[in-house]
Amino acid sequence: MENAGTAAYAHDMNPQELANLAHLRRARDLIDRDFAHALDVPTMARKALMSPAHFSRQFRAAYGETPYSYLMTRRIERAMALLRGGMNVTDACMAVGCTSLGSFSSRFTEIVGEPPSAYRSREHSAVEAMPACVAKIRTRPTRHSAASGADAGTGDGAQASRIREAILMPAE
Repeated sequence: MENAGTAAYAHDMNPQELANLAHLRRARDLIDRDFAHALDVPTMARKALMSPAHFSRQFRAAYGETPYSYLMTRRIERAMALLRGGMNVTDACMAVGCTSLGSFSSRFTEIVGEPPSAYRSREHSAVEAMPACVAKIRTRPTRHSAASGADAGTGDGAQASRIREAILMPAE
């Protein structure tokens, strides 16, 4: 999801800034597509035709979180779906490209608010009853820790929350 203002001010951007956004989108698409593979910031930066440091700054400015944080959120999002389907925690960890069960469990707990084993054992029938487009939005992980702004998913998180509320709350 792009920052709320990205589309609003795109017409005021110069051609180089628009090109940079296109390069950033290619890198984000790489993360979305290849999240289960070994990805690091230099690899992502090459896709965006930028140096790693410049890429990290530009990615955070455009999407509200660091490239690594975005990658881990995508991995956790996919792991949540696998766990809801009954996969065990170790297999879900490996399936989404994480190599350390401890780090995966810590990050899962930080983002989801409960350990992966507890998430797996919970009832998820409500998600199965939702249309896929609503389930995807409703189950998207959001950070629950009191982490610093660098990892707290600042930026478009408030907009995503408003979108979720608009979809899931009945009109008054």
